[in-house]
This record gives sequence, structure tokens and C-alpha cells, in this order.
Amino acid sequence: MILLASQSASRRAMLTAAGVPFDATAAGVDEDAAKASLAGARPRDLADALAEMKAVKVSLRAPGRLVLGSDSVVALADGSLLDKPESRDQAAEHLARMSGARHDLWSAAVIAENGRPVWRHVEAARMHVRPLSPAFIDQYLDQEWPAIAGCVGCYRIEGPGAQLFHKIEGSQFTVLGLPLLNVLDYLRVRKVIPS
Repeated sequence: MILLASQSASRRAMLTAAGVPFDATAAGVDEDAAKASLAGARPRDLADALAEMKAVKVSLRAPGRLVLGSDSVVALADGSLLDKPESRDQAAEHLARMSGARHDLWSAAVIAENGRPVWRHVEAARMHVRPLSPAFIDQYLDQEWPAIAGCVGCYRIEGPGAQLFHKIEGSQFTVLGLPLLNVLDYLRVRKVIPS
């Protein structure tokens, strides 16, 4: 049984649906401080570093267990990064910035054992947001706020967030926050799940 270093509902749902036995615990990583220390890192590298921090931190508390850490980063076409919105107004600003444009969503997974990373994978999905009217953004937030407060990019693709897009290039698992198929491959190698 693996240990998921996350309280993310979507990551727990993916592992459960895939039949992976796991426990989950919060990693307790100060993401703001970590991001500040990694200022200037490429989005891919930032997602990878955050996933590693979570996996390693929990792994140090759980010797002998395989610990899965994961993180996602949204990078706009202009190179700027979006974080989880701190308020409904900030979510509206994020959605307006994404309107009619594309962004890349990077999802990283790192597995640690005995306090050190033993496996990692990072991949991106390219997200094309349709033009969003102010009225649509307001109605969307009436429906989705505060549920999306913990969602980088302000959407839950498995719900009403699907309405934001006219095209998605990449794995839906990546969009949900975990490169699941690659994780499953490694868990088969480690005989956590049958091959």
C-alpha cells in the first residue's frame, strides 16, 4: 500500500478508481515559501520540486513506505504562473486572464522511499480556454466558488470547469493533477499492483 502525500480529492479519486491501495496524509509543505525559494524556475521544474518536497517530507515520517507526492503548475502563454486563487475576486481575475488564450498545466509525480526520491515523472497538458464573458465568469463562480479555491487554474475539469475550454491537448489524468498512467507503470514494477 502506498502513502499519498496529499489531501486532494481528485488525486484520491483517481487512485481509488484505478484500484490502487493507498492511505493519504497531508504533506504539510509551506508551498508559498517553497515557491519563493524556487523563483525563476521553469514551470516543469517547479511542479517537480514541489512534488518531491511533499513526497520526501512524508517519506521521512513513514520509513519503508512508498510515498507519492504530486503537484500542478499553470503557466500562461506569456510565461507568468497562476496560483490557487485566494478570493473569489482573484479567481475572476485569473479566469479573465485565461479567457480566449492557452495555458500549460504541468503535473508532476514523485515517489520517495526512506526519505529520498526513487521515481519521478512530469508531463504537461495544453489547455485552450474559449473566450469567457464577464457574465459567464460571474455565473461560473456563483456555481463553483469556493470549491475551486484549492484549484490551480480555477477549474475542476471533471465538473463545470469543462465549460471553460474549447480544446485540451494531453491526458485528462494530467489535467486532474496526476500523471496516473506513469504512476501505475511504476507501481507495477514495485509489485504494489499486479502486472
